[in-house]
Amino acid sequence: MSAHIGKRLRDIRKRRGMSQRELAKGSGVSLSLIRKLEQGERADTRLETARQLAVALEVPTTQLVAEEAADRERAAGVTVDQWGGVRQALLAPGPSDDDLDEPPTVDGLRAAVESAQPLFSGDKLAELSSILPPLIRDAAAVAESGPEGRAVHMRVMQLTGWLLTQTRQFEAAEVALGRSLDASSDCLQAAVTVSTQCWLLLRCGKLSAARELAVRWADEAEPRMSRATPAELSAWGWLLLRASAASIRDNRPGEAADALRLAHSAAVALGREFAPDNDFLRAFGPVTVALKRTENAMVVDRPDLVLKLAPQIPTNGMRPTSNNRNRHLLDVANAHARSRRYGEAVEILQSIRARAPQWLPNQRYAQDILGLVVAKRRTLTPEMRSLADAIGLPL
Repeated sequence: MSAHIGKRLRDIRKRRGMSQRELAKGSGVSLSLIRKLEQGERADTRLETARQLAVALEVPTTQLVAEEAADRERAAGVTVDQWGGVRQALLAPGPSDDDLDEPPTVDGLRAAVESAQPLFSGDKLAELSSILPPLIRDAAAVAESGPEGRAVHMRVMQLTGWLLTQTRQFEAAEVALGRSLDASSDCLQAAVTVSTQCWLLLRCGKLSAARELAVRWADEAEPRMSRATPAELSAWGWLLLRASAASIRDNRPGEAADALRLAHSAAVALGREFAPDNDFLRAFGPVTVALKRTENAMVVDRPDLVLKLAPQIPTNGMRPTSNNRNRHLLDVANAHARSRRYGEAVEILQSIRARAPQWLPNQRYAQDILGLVVAKRRTLTPEMRSLADAIGLPL
């Protein structure tokens, strides 16, 4: 029997909105035993008792007694299954042109990719899980047709790698981003892919590799400021932001500050938030840098600084489902939670849920924030329980 049963019992009971007395009445288990389990005075109990508690809580018995890691895997299972078709299309060879009734054309595929871009930028994950497999196969089919086909293939792989990184499909993301980099025809295209590769390394905890990759490419991409184009400033700025993010997480505050300072200079030269070629992956400017400065403050456990900086950032002009904006709001929610302002933290999480309902469940960060709130509350409101279910907080 898991030694975690007391904590798990308390967490699930709170999620169900039940008091200890109500659980005792509904399960037939004595109130004193429930209290002893939740307070850690008893490390375990008989399986039959656990089953009685589980019946009253309306959860499988194994969910009550399982280890936390198993719960994490179960919570992530929906996401893994959701992207199975994408992974298969990416990793399995597609049919040849001779096998297709109507082979894809470069123009038709380019139009399909353009029409799909709002789904990527709008975090429409359910729709993307359906349309992306045929896009991947068609992109592979036109990749060898010439420079234009190669460019479309590069873009599909770039978007796929970004999406799979976002949804924690890390091995498949690495494959897609590697193919995108191989198909890139110039340094600016490659820099966008490399920026996402750095993000992938960060999410995998490979801080040194992320920092070294970002710094090397930032050095190569550094433009002459007096004549730099917006696309060059965006590419350079994002690589510097990735270098800063990796450095601050790797306890290199000086390097993080230096990279952020250079990114700020690129943003000042740009003068505004700008997305070259209307590409949301390349959107960059002073607001983006300010968001990342706040993120760094949260990484070094400065919730006070986060709450001081956040009101100064004009995020209203950013699209509602912007990943950068929503990621920033998670930092603000975390700062509130760490400052024991639990109501404010939940309110922010609710606002993100309303704007990006498919994005939020993929954020472990959101689970951690709400988990902190739940742990500090004796009882949960119906809104908190609904939010916990929506973001997949493990029971």
